[in-house]
Amino acid sequence: MKVTVIGSGYVGLVAGACLAETGNEVVCADVDAAKVRRLQQNDVPIYEPGLEPLIVRNQAEGRLRFTTDLGDAIRHGRVIFIAVGTPADEDGAADLQHVLDVARAIGEFMNEPKVVVTKSTVPVGTAERVRVTIRAQTRERFELCSNPEFLKEGAAIEDFMKPDRVVLGVDSEEAREVMGALYAPFVRTGNPILFMDIPSAEVTKYAANAMLATRISFMNQIAAFCDRVGADVSLVRRGIGTDRRIGSAFLFPGPGYGGSCFPKDVKAFVSAARDLGLEPTLLEAVEAVNAQQKQLLLQRVLARLGPSLVGRQIGIWGLAFKAETDDMRESPSLPLMEGILAAGGAVRAHDPKALPIARSILGDRIHYAGDPYDALAGADALVVVTEWLVYRNPDFERIRTLLRQPLIFDGRNLYDPAAMKRLGFEYYGIGRGTGVAR
Repeated sequence: MKVTVIGSGYVGLVAGACLAETGNEVVCADVDAAKVRRLQQNDVPIYEPGLEPLIVRNQAEGRLRFTTDLGDAIRHGRVIFIAVGTPADEDGAADLQHVLDVARAIGEFMNEPKVVVTKSTVPVGTAERVRVTIRAQTRERFELCSNPEFLKEGAAIEDFMKPDRVVLGVDSEEAREVMGALYAPFVRTGNPILFMDIPSAEVTKYAANAMLATRISFMNQIAAFCDRVGADVSLVRRGIGTDRRIGSAFLFPGPGYGGSCFPKDVKAFVSAARDLGLEPTLLEAVEAVNAQQKQLLLQRVLARLGPSLVGRQIGIWGLAFKAETDDMRESPSLPLMEGILAAGGAVRAHDPKALPIARSILGDRIHYAGDPYDALAGADALVVVTEWLVYRNPDFERIRTLLRQPLIFDGRNLYDPAAMKRLGFEYYGIGRGTGVAR
């Protein structure tokens, strides 16, 4: 099938590469000429495990190409995915400017019947706005589909190729047949394609992310409670996670959620609810808890070493908002580093993939460590922010030698408090009793 993906960001690249891998002829279009040139040379601008080999292979075999020629791309595809960004505006609502700009271009350039798919995360009612925008430009026949993505950064290729489910909002038999055929190769093991009306599909994406964000904020509140009463949140997590009504996913306490989805989508859902005259108090609390949680590591560092950090160096392991990605959007590392710098301290930071992104944000304000131990040389403490595998079983004797004092703030509970005590570390976890093992 001939497929066009407009937007070569995270969602568009993953969708385009995976659809090409299953034999479709895919054109990915983007207005960013520099990005397109890089992609044409197999220089992938984001880090996502497994993505680069797919792009290299499918470009070489002629199933995938990148272009800035929007008209050519629109004429190519029987199915056209809109996968451009929907950033939050000042009140948290999704900004649909780019989506509607693409819709206008589709109406202008389409030359035969198309199925137009909203892949971007958009509020309910967007598909109808896309329909009206396209119809204003053309008399050609087209069908609409809402196909929200449920990709985890760091595991997006696996999620796309072997999805738990595929959600397709359609309002015509033609769209149902075309999209069902396109996604059939990905559900051969029996996981479902869920056909539904378009508004329900649009709500499903926001509802899913809001639920996952709620679980994270919930567990961070439980962790705070555990710190106060001397309980261990890791045991509490196991105790509730084995309840089949609850399950264990997204119950790991930490420094707060970040990335491109949860913060933006929860804000957009709250904004949409307010516009409808509702009071989304639960989701507002989810946001508030997350904002507080992003300050926790900084508060602990300042409480132990501050309030002034002049003359202090802090080693940080992990800058991306989660492991297996270089995405630093809304990362908990950012308020931590800004807070350390504001208190007069210095930052020595390491991340396996996100250092270039960090440099584009922070410039030369921090030291970028070439390896994890370089980040600790002469540092007064280690703060673990991201749960990369390389940090899970480090050389603790080497850490003791490099640090000025054996002090660890573990934002991901990677280490066992009792073991840290035996090794002579002063250890602060998240929800591990008092948070300190001396």
